[in-house]
Amino acid sequence: MKISVVVITFNEAKNIARCLQSVKNIADEIIVVDSFSTDETCSIAASYRAKIIHHKFEGHIQQKNFAKNLAANDFVLSLDADEVLDDNLKSSILEIKSGGSFDGYKMNRLTNYCGKWIHHSGWYPDTKLRLWNKNKGNWGGENPHDEFFLVLNSSIKHLKGNILHYSYYTLADHDKQIEYFTNIASKAAFANGRRSSIFKIIFSPTIKFLKMYFFQLGFLDGYFGFVIARKSAYAAFLKYKKLQKLQS
Repeated sequence: MKISVVVITFNEAKNIARCLQSVKNIADEIIVVDSFSTDETCSIAASYRAKIIHHKFEGHIQQKNFAKNLAANDFVLSLDADEVLDDNLKSSILEIKSGGSFDGYKMNRLTNYCGKWIHHSGWYPDTKLRLWNKNKGNWGGENPHDEFFLVLNSSIKHLKGNILHYSYYTLADHDKQIEYFTNIASKAAFANGRRSSIFKIIFSPTIKFLKMYFFQLGFLDGYFGFVIARKSAYAAFLKYKKLQKLQS
């Protein structure tokens, strides 16, 4: 099995080298689809012999489907620039390269939040379908929460190991992402016919916090478990507040 690794980027100079370093012994081809970065992202990617394609960003789903279709090989491993394969996952992928027989491969994702690995809060195991036959599926979902869907009756195997996700370096990074993602999510929801209400604005954040902190054991992640639940609740509030504004 030959594998094309595809990554979409925009100003990812602080992350891209770590990502590409982790796949260099697995990838038969590396493709970076860049949305016209203004930092050193492309020059760093070029040092790993990546094929760099510049393409205007029209949405996470659209960009990842565009990147997928550039792959020369049938099997594609899709990563974000802030993601890394751990050693166990590298070994698992190397094993299937010599004899894989499934249409897609799932793997767990472990997130690093401000220097701490988050093992609860609904953030782990956070299983992702990231290695698949490009001819048997497409990216879908609702921006910015993309998901790869294989055709009906496709065979899927779960691999040992983790994608290590270096999500936020500071709390301010998380705040910026909340603002950015809720802008996208509210517009996508509105375009898909979903509507906000006072009930959703009030109760969705409360339900989100209770679910993450108590039912998904976020309290076991200590201080940052509380922070994640609180900020996720605020994101739910902001999404429905912005959606309400779009309705008016």
